[in-house]
Amino acid sequence: MIESTRLLNRQIKMLGMVAAAFLLAACSSGPDTSTGANRQVGQPYSVNGATYVPREAPGYDTVGMASWYGKRYHGRRTASGEIFDMNSRTAAHRTLPFGTRVQVTNLENGRSAVLKINDRGPFVRRRIIDVSRRAAQELGFVQQGTARVRVRIIQPAPG
Repeated sequence: MIESTRLLNRQIKMLGMVAAAFLLAACSSGPDTSTGANRQVGQPYSVNGATYVPREAPGYDTVGMASWYGKRYHGRRTASGEIFDMNSRTAAHRTLPFGTRVQVTNLENGRSAVLKINDRGPFVRRRIIDVSRRAAQELGFVQQGTARVRVRIIQPAPG
């Protein structure tokens, strides 16, 4: 009886170690072959019922709608921990790593700006990036509020 109890305890421990190994593997940040994205950079987060997983995205080059944000958030902390300055050349993206430099081009007028990703967003359907007020001024869409843009990585995040 004692021997069978020891054997059962060993099996339970072994199952626990196997389960832990599977959990660790599931949480790893290795390549995602389904999307071509590299390592995870930051914790997954959820907004309005949708979950986002920050990842490196070499070759990111996407066309979509941009919007801008300013006074309401000026002086508040961004998701990266920086203080938001509506007069700086920064942007919010749902998943690109903080510190990534992107070139945003307004497809309606050809104007472009290089911006640093330092926040998360936009969380409005069909928008791919939120830019600071300064960036929106440079891109020429402050009055309209939104513009069709091309966003492409020009410098990955440091580290």
